[in-house]
Amino acid sequence: MTNGQGNHVYAVIMAGGFGKKLWPVSRKKMPKQFVDLYSDGAMISKTVQRISGLVIEENIFIITSELGRTLVSQSLNSFPRENIIVEPASRNTAPCIALATAHIKKRDPDAVTIVLPSDHLVLDNHAFIKIVEAGIEVARNNKGLVTIGIKPDRPETAYGYIQANGELFLPPAFSDGCDFRLFRVKAFAEKPDSTTAVEFLESHDFYWNSGIFIWHIDAISREFERSMPDLYKDLLNIYQSLGSEVEQKVIEDVYSWIHPLSIDYGIMEKAEKVFVLTGEFGWTDLGCWDEVLKVAGSQSVLVGQQSDSRLLQIDCENVFVKNTAKKVICTIGIKDLIVVETDDALLICRKGSSHRVREVVDILRREGLEDYL
Repeated sequence: MTNGQGNHVYAVIMAGGFGKKLWPVSRKKMPKQFVDLYSDGAMISKTVQRISGLVIEENIFIITSELGRTLVSQSLNSFPRENIIVEPASRNTAPCIALATAHIKKRDPDAVTIVLPSDHLVLDNHAFIKIVEAGIEVARNNKGLVTIGIKPDRPETAYGYIQANGELFLPPAFSDGCDFRLFRVKAFAEKPDSTTAVEFLESHDFYWNSGIFIWHIDAISREFERSMPDLYKDLLNIYQSLGSEVEQKVIEDVYSWIHPLSIDYGIMEKAEKVFVLTGEFGWTDLGCWDEVLKVAGSQSVLVGQQSDSRLLQIDCENVFVKNTAKKVICTIGIKDLIVVETDDALLICRKGSSHRVREVVDILRREGLEDYL
C-alpha cells in the first residue's frame, strides 16, 4: 500500500454498549471495552494499538457514548479528542456507522473505511493486518462491501454466520503465507440453534461473522441510500451540519427519532455487491465469561488479581476465578465453575452457562437494583 493510498484509509472503532454478559466486571459506568480482563490493558486500548499498525493515528475514530468519551480519554491519554464521535443514544450499528460515515466523508470523500468492534480479541496481529490489507484492496478495486469471516472450529450458537459462495482470485502477495480466501457472500444467518450450528459447521461454507467491515465511502453511502433511504437522508443532514453551530442539535434530533437497527439486517443482507474474506488470526468475541475462560486456557486461573488478593483451591478442576476485590477466595472440591468477585457483587455459574448472565442483569434492572449495574 502506497503512502498516498494509506492516507485515504480510516478506521472506525465501535465502543458503545454495556456488555451485560460480562457482569459484574462490566458495568454501565465501566463497560467491558474499557475493562482490563487479562492484566495486559483494556480491550479498546489493544484494538487501537492493533489497527494503528495499518492506519495512521489521525485517521482512527472511536464512536461511543458521552460516558465513553471520558473513558476513552482515561484509557488512551494521547488519543485525539476530535476523533471521538459521540452518539447521543445507543441505536445499534446501522445508525452508529451512518454517523461515523458522515464524519469521515466530510474529511475525505475518497476514504476507505475499516469498521471494527472495540471488544474483540486477536492473537495473531500480523495475520489480522494482512487480511485487512487485502480487504482494503478488494473494497477499493471492486467498490463493494467487504466483511471478514472466521473459519469455525465448533458448532457455535453465540455468533452470527456468513455463507460464502463462488471463490474469487486473491493475489498471493496479500496472504504472505496466511491462509486467506475471498468469496462472494451468498447469505447472512442469525445466531443458530445447536442443530443448525452443527449443519453450518459440516457444510464448510459458513463462517462466523466477525462484525468487521471494509468499504469505500461511496459504496456504503450508496447502500444506505438504496436500502435505508430515511437513514440516508439523516446522514446527509448530519453531513451538512458538521462543523456548524447546529451540528449537535441536528445529531440529537436525528437520534431522537431513528429506530435501532443492525448494519447486517439494514444493509449487508440487502447489498448488491458483498464479499467475505475468510481466514484465521486468533479471533475471539469476548462476549461472555466462557469466552474469557477459553482464552485464559488453564485449568484453574486467577485473572486480574490485585497484589493483596489471594486464591486457595483444594481438589478443584476447571475452575475460573476473576477476583478484583481485596478478599481471599477459597474453593474446595468443585469443578467446571466460573467465579467472578468484585467489591459489591459475586457471580458463580457453571461453565457453559455464562451467556445467561444477561438474564441476571435484566432481573436486577426490573427489581430496581440499578446500583449494582
